[in-house]
Amino acid sequence: MFKRQKSLASERKRGLLSQRATRFILKDDMRNFHFLSKLVLSAGPLKPTPAVKHSKTTHFEIEILDAQTRKQICILDKVTQSSTIHDVKQKFHKACPKWYPSRVGLQLECGGPFLKDYITIQSIASSSIVTLYATDLGQQVSWTTVFLAEYTGPLLIYLLFYLRIPCIYDGKESARRLRHPVVHLACFCHCIHYIRYLLETLFVHKVSAGHTPLKNLITSCAFYWGFTSWIAYYINHPLYTPPSFGNRQITVSAINFLNNACFPSPNYNPFTWMFFLVSCPNYTYEIGSWISFTVMTQTLPGGLTA
Repeated sequence: MFKRQKSLASERKRGLLSQRATRFILKDDMRNFHFLSKLVLSAGPLKPTPAVKHSKTTHFEIEILDAQTRKQICILDKVTQSSTIHDVKQKFHKACPKWYPSRVGLQLECGGPFLKDYITIQSIASSSIVTLYATDLGQQVSWTTVFLAEYTGPLLIYLLFYLRIPCIYDGKESARRLRHPVVHLACFCHCIHYIRYLLETLFVHKVSAGHTPLKNLITSCAFYWGFTSWIAYYINHPLYTPPSFGNRQITVSAINFLNNACFPSPNYNPFTWMFFLVSCPNYTYEIGSWISFTVMTQTLPGGLTA
């Protein structure tokens, strides 16, 4: 009996200890949870994980072959889809320094047209590998140089004939015969014509940044300089004969020439109404200027120039 009471007392004691231990654990858990809550709140809102952006840029591989031998010259890799033919020429020059961009002509196929510098690779690519054929166009010159040479030559050449230098005309004959007033007027009109061209080339017209073969410069200069020499030789010759209808023919032609020397917009002036009738009035006025010059001087070479 005494032993049973003793065992009951010990069991109650164990139960009280277990209850106290449970309460202590719960209090400790609550304290930890409270601390964790404070820590989370102090950290602020959770930041979303930044999304990984995958690049959608497509790169091409440009294989460049010699248009004559069909042999591979080089391969340009990592060429973006927005790259132009001009960019390809620059990369090609870096890879092969002997191929200058201004001298290189690129084609999609041998014998095909040369690709313009502004064309993008994306517009001509049918796959990730693009094959282009390179041609050496020879020595090139800028278009500005071509126009300046075309117009400076006639200006200086005409003045040489106007001065009647001894190596062109007979000195005695030149001194004996006085110039007709139309000779001075023709020199003035001719100089004004080409000075205007030079000023327009330098300050008005937007000349292409491209280049052209040197042979085109030679051909153009031969045409302009040759016809100028032909015209100037007859007009400034000591035996030159003035126009048949005298001052009336000279005055009317000179006025028409000077009106054609500038390209106005259509207005009340009847000489400007040609803008309503033609799509390229500048060339039409150019032809009109030379026809007026031919009538004013009454020389055949001037008419052939027009």
